[in-house]
Amino acid sequence: MEAALLGLCNWSTLGVCAALKLPQISAVLAARSARGLSLPSLLLELAGFLVFLRYQCYYGYPPLTYLEFPILIAQDVILLLCIFHFNGNVKQATPYIAVLVSSWFVLALQKWIVDLAMENQAGRLQ
Repeated sequence: MEAALLGLCNWSTLGVCAALKLPQISAVLAARSARGLSLPSLLLELAGFLVFLRYQCYYGYPPLTYLEFPILIAQDVILLLCIFHFNGNVKQATPYIAVLVSSWFVLALQKWIVDLAMENQAGRLQ
């Protein structure tokens, strides 16, 4: 019974996360405008998700404890591309995506790097 309830909670969390940004993405696509989206806040959210996901992977936590973060990251990347598409230049997104992809590898070079990034991320939330 306990395992079934835990499984239900895990899968419902994944379902909610999968649908979390869909209304925002569909509203942006319907309006054909990125007005109201903040690039700095989207990048901060994306960085937070990336650091947390990398921390969880680095320390070998079970995938069910962080499986929603790749879904959230993918939705934020879609919103990032929408911002640049509707502002007229998708090519400007290239440096941002390159930094996000390279940071995935940089965070895991040394243990202190991922720990420091996670510590700084927790400090921003307080």
